[in-house]
Amino acid sequence: MFTGIIEEIGIVTSLKKEFDNLHISIKSNITSELKIDQSVSHNGVCLTVVAIENKEYTVTAIKETLDKTSLNALKVNDKVNLERAMKLGDRLDGHMVQGHVDQTATCTNIEMANGSWVFTFNYDSTLNNITIEKGSITVNGISLTVVNSKKDGFSVAIIPYTFEHTNFNTLKIGTVVNLEFDVLGKYVAKLLELNK
Repeated sequence: MFTGIIEEIGIVTSLKKEFDNLHISIKSNITSELKIDQSVSHNGVCLTVVAIENKEYTVTAIKETLDKTSLNALKVNDKVNLERAMKLGDRLDGHMVQGHVDQTATCTNIEMANGSWVFTFNYDSTLNNITIEKGSITVNGISLTVVNSKKDGFSVAIIPYTFEHTNFNTLKIGTVVNLEFDVLGKYVAKLLELNK
């Protein structure tokens, strides 16, 4: 379980294909605190640490993960949002995030907003995921508040701190991001669907 509060930006140092798997090596300042088998969120995708060497560690994404997330578009030197799993008893500063990406979205607009930025994303609404105004959404692992909720899209307002300390500062129109919709909203939507 994660909170969507990004701890660190990692840099992709190596990408190695092995059959349908992708081994992703990342350099980060938290590497020395990691251990093998630990879960770490990478742009919102929960992956297991499989190797550690000096300041780099490696995780493996399987075909299912690559098919449903934006990890298959990673390149060497890309910035990746990192968060370690939360500890029991810690404050939940963001919202409850599982690290299970529901689908991807495409950035369709970026506006300066007098000291902040508003990013707009569109997603495939046929997958039955929903946002609500002022609800929670996770974009590339970052816990954010929805503004301008629509059937197939939404916007988020990004403060300077978030812009500077996550990979939001690398997003452009057309960039594909990972989305995890609010877990409580997903259960409510499923219950309503079952009771039709």
